Amino acid sequence: MEDNIFDKVHEVDLKKTMETSYIDYAMSVIASRALPDVRDGLKPVQRRILYSMIELNNGPDKPHRKSARIVGDTMGKYHPHGDSSIYGALVNMAQEWSTRYPLVDGHGNFGSVDGDGAAAMRYTEARLSKISMELTADINKDTVDFMPNFDETEKEPVVLPARFPNLLVNGTSGIAVGMATNIPPHNLREVIDAVVRIIDNKIADKDETTMEEILEIIKGPDFPTGGEILGTRGIEEAYRTGRGKIRVRAVTNIETMPNGKSRIIVTELPYMVNKARLIEKIAELVRDKKVDGITDLSDQSSREGMRIVIELRKDVNANVLLNQLYKHTQLQDTFGVIMLALVGKQPKVMNILELLGYYLKHQEDVVTRRTKYELNKAKERAHILKGLLIALDNIDEVIRIIRGSSTVQAAKAELMEKFELDDVQAQAIVDMRLRALTGLEREKLEKEYAELMAQIERLEAILADEKLLLGVIREEILVIKDKYGDDRRTSIGFDEYDISMEDLIPKENIVITMTKLGYIKRMSDDTFKAQNRGGKGIKGMQTLDEDYVEELFMTNTHHYIMFFTNTGRVYRLKGYEIPEASRTSRGTAIINLLQLMPGEKITAVIPIDYYRDQDYLIMATKKGLVKKTSLREYMNVRKTGLAAITLRDEDELIEVKFTDNNQEIILATKYGQCIRFNETDVRATGRNSMGVRGINLADRDEVIGMQLVTQGHDLLIVSEKGMGKRTDIHEFTAQNRGGKGVKCYKITEKTGNVIGIKAVDEDDEIMIINTDGIIIRMLCSGISVLGRITSGVKLINLKDKETVASIAKVRDEEKEEAKKKEIFGEDGVEVDQLDVESLELESDEEQK
Repeated sequence: MEDNIFDKVHEVDLKKTMETSYIDYAMSVIASRALPDVRDGLKPVQRRILYSMIELNNGPDKPHRKSARIVGDTMGKYHPHGDSSIYGALVNMAQEWSTRYPLVDGHGNFGSVDGDGAAAMRYTEARLSKISMELTADINKDTVDFMPNFDETEKEPVVLPARFPNLLVNGTSGIAVGMATNIPPHNLREVIDAVVRIIDNKIADKDETTMEEILEIIKGPDFPTGGEILGTRGIEEAYRTGRGKIRVRAVTNIETMPNGKSRIIVTELPYMVNKARLIEKIAELVRDKKVDGITDLSDQSSREGMRIVIELRKDVNANVLLNQLYKHTQLQDTFGVIMLALVGKQPKVMNILELLGYYLKHQEDVVTRRTKYELNKAKERAHILKGLLIALDNIDEVIRIIRGSSTVQAAKAELMEKFELDDVQAQAIVDMRLRALTGLEREKLEKEYAELMAQIERLEAILADEKLLLGVIREEILVIKDKYGDDRRTSIGFDEYDISMEDLIPKENIVITMTKLGYIKRMSDDTFKAQNRGGKGIKGMQTLDEDYVEELFMTNTHHYIMFFTNTGRVYRLKGYEIPEASRTSRGTAIINLLQLMPGEKITAVIPIDYYRDQDYLIMATKKGLVKKTSLREYMNVRKTGLAAITLRDEDELIEVKFTDNNQEIILATKYGQCIRFNETDVRATGRNSMGVRGINLADRDEVIGMQLVTQGHDLLIVSEKGMGKRTDIHEFTAQNRGGKGVKCYKITEKTGNVIGIKAVDEDDEIMIINTDGIIIRMLCSGISVLGRITSGVKLINLKDKETVASIAKVRDEEKEEAKKKEIFGEDGVEVDQLDVESLELESDEEQK
């Protein structure tokens, strides 16, 4: 007996056995489990679930079915694996935060973005979503191959017809053996537009579609949870090579609360980030004192959307803390793209053009097979109709033959012989009902026959001409785009380290507005149209209570904008970095863009386009001090800002101007005093100096504006209550700096104090903004020219309690350029050419 046992033991080479077994296992995982097919973008388990639901007639127009029934059918017929893996795949296809365009319509608890699992399958119900019907459309028209299932009792599709590019649209991720795939989801409209571009190029016999054309159409991944992608470098690398890293950041907004504290509101998270775990991580960082300054953390998410609120201490810089959270938590995450899929059972890493090419090839195959199927069906039906029409033409003879025959077979044989019919046609004639003899039925048959012949001709033309075939695919895919397409959820933001992003931004003129409470936005310069003086203006911005527009100027998207603050620091942004917004929207809080310290607010904003040795910045403070410093001292402004001027207690910086050391300066005060002096009276000092006296102020008087004499022929002076005038600038004679100046405006109860001054010419336009956010734009030629000691005319109609907030000059670009060349000459360094790497570090003393 023992001998028999040893007879059954076979000695094998362990190394060889392990190698063969492991390779078999690896190939099974790669080809039949973890990786999607390039044609329909589905893994076998997903394809089998969708096909099972089709077999169950579980479409979007039918009631939901128990998930357990769907899982049972899939497992019993097609997928001999665990029910939990099948249910897991079903749940994933139903979750709106996991799948960009869900393929399953779930009913019940299908989990949450907090990582909660779905309820057991005996509780949940599901059916196919409308868009998944497009994946399985025409599956019964011999469009795809079928193969036997695991026990050869059923047939299952090798691939689905997939009427839209599901692999790119919904993306996928999977870990096989020795390889993995991670394809991000995309916007349906963009992907279909890319397929249509390839088709159009083929129809027009153009060269092959280039990667540049595709990159122009598909902007980047479009995640179901939204978020913001930083820069385009990662996207381009992934699309060109099939591999790349895309940095995704949460959408956050910094708000200032009434008590002066700031709070960070998170409204969108990066893809696949677990909200509950993220909040735990932030709490952990606070507990371990890795992040300091958070006083409260709450999840206020609801049906309306996601909302995580992070409240901060009063002395904390919100931007600095937000950067710490980006660094230590998944508020900023990296999505590693690996565009790997199965091409004919072989795993292959492809670029985006190849993925689209394989999909289009699949569609050509599907539409060709469907056309052949429909052609055969049409021909079969036309053949029968031809026989019926012959019978109707000879109906008396047919009736005689059928009545005179002893059996059906004999009748068929005689009919076939008499009228040269085949068996199918003869069978149709003997099966024909008497109602077919009516005139109406005969007309119906003739009409159907004519339609079938036209259909046969059309189908044969499609099969004969590849361009016609591509036209059919184009038409059908565009219908899907119109039916299911939606707007992008993920925005493409700017990456400060990605230099190439700047090249994509067009150079165009923009209007920047900023409110007293610090909301800033950029608009196109043609948003506002000129009106006559005395008009009511148009609504320029949706403001909060007690907020109004304080700054308004024109610049270019590629110019730097320098922000000077009440504490004497300077910050800098490019024009395009300020978010664009509509005319009526409030804009973005400036605290989201600049790392302002608590209690720090913007008091002066100027655009910079050149840095030259002969350029100076002249600054004026509320207390009448002026300071002149070389512009080059402000070339390297870090994110945390730079000291611009040293201020005394209760003093503020109110205006900053470009000069070339040959300008005459005018300072005006709110009580209507004015002084004009040459800037050579002010010697140039360093960044940290305090400056010298510009005007000797009366008690409680303040400087409200500074202008250069070269900026215009007249001095426009506007008061709080909407009155204003122009006065010839030569009426203000030059004197030494530091004097009391001369009277420039007659202040009465009707006028209120002076609110702003601008040096203007006759053909200039100005904008006046009131405290309710109303803006009026008018030509200066419509404003009266009056003497120094006058009050002027009504410029804007104001309601009770409204006052003028500020005034701004609309700059003529050509005139400005000519004036710059006249003042500065042709030389100078463009801001675009600056070496941003060579940032000077301030001394420890300055930092303090």
